[in-house]
Amino acid sequence: MIGAIIFVFASFILMIVMLVYESYKAKKQRELVASIVVESKPAAAVATRDYSIYKTIVGEEGREMVQIPEGPFMMGGKDGDPDEAPEHQIYLATYYIDKKEVTQAEYERYVKMTKRGKPFIPVFEDDQSKILKPEMPAMGMSWADADAYCKWAGKRLPTEAEWEKAGRGEGKRRYPWGDEFGMGHANVDGDEDGFKYLAPPGSFESGRSPYGIYDMTGNVAEWVADTYDERYYEKAPYRDPPGPEEGQHKVIRGGSWRETQHNARLSKRFQAKMWRTDTTIGIRCARDADEEPKGRTGKS
Repeated sequence: MIGAIIFVFASFILMIVMLVYESYKAKKQRELVASIVVESKPAAAVATRDYSIYKTIVGEEGREMVQIPEGPFMMGGKDGDPDEAPEHQIYLATYYIDKKEVTQAEYERYVKMTKRGKPFIPVFEDDQSKILKPEMPAMGMSWADADAYCKWAGKRLPTEAEWEKAGRGEGKRRYPWGDEFGMGHANVDGDEDGFKYLAPPGSFESGRSPYGIYDMTGNVAEWVADTYDERYYEKAPYRDPPGPEEGQHKVIRGGSWRETQHNARLSKRFQAKMWRTDTTIGIRCARDADEEPKGRTGKS
């Protein structure tokens, strides 16, 4: 009996000693951590790209355009869909392209002045008021509507080659800013980029192309002038390819807010019937360099 009491008493004393030791050890560790001076390295500054070397003009409808200089660039890709191959060099004359996508307010002005029908918004899974806002990109127009808008503005739809060069420059970058996607560069599927649906054109400063063009990836995809031909790249002329003469579909470029990062790459080609309207398709216009308006010019 006495032995049992001694054993219990000794166990109790040992437990107290262990608790005191653990408390002491924890205190010393806190003191050690507090004594360490943490040297924090400042975040690397993101270099602001200078786009002022590229001439800008203001179109007849008051929208800014950026000059894309004459020269070659690599079009298409080796690791995409079959219609993106072969990767090939194209030479384009100087042209201008809209710095930003056409907004709903700008398209509404055109509709009022021409009495043309308003864009048709097809089935949308949420409240349409979330995407029908003046500052958001225009969408819901057919290819013919987009073509008519550009002509009204004294412009035209860009060719597929012009669109791609404006987005990627003379290199082979996958996206306007480089080869890796990274969040915060473009509005694609999901709301991790800050927008569940549409975003006001020009919202992603870090996503601008080498020429300073906004939203060449994501937000709304854009109608271009070309008729679609899966094998056109195999026979396209080297200089200023106009696209196929015949075909049943038109080309759409640039991905959209509903596309994955992979499908928002610059070389990705989409096709649709001319009459198709969608909440993911919008407009960006172009102009030949020898058709500059008489309005003001400036720097990007």
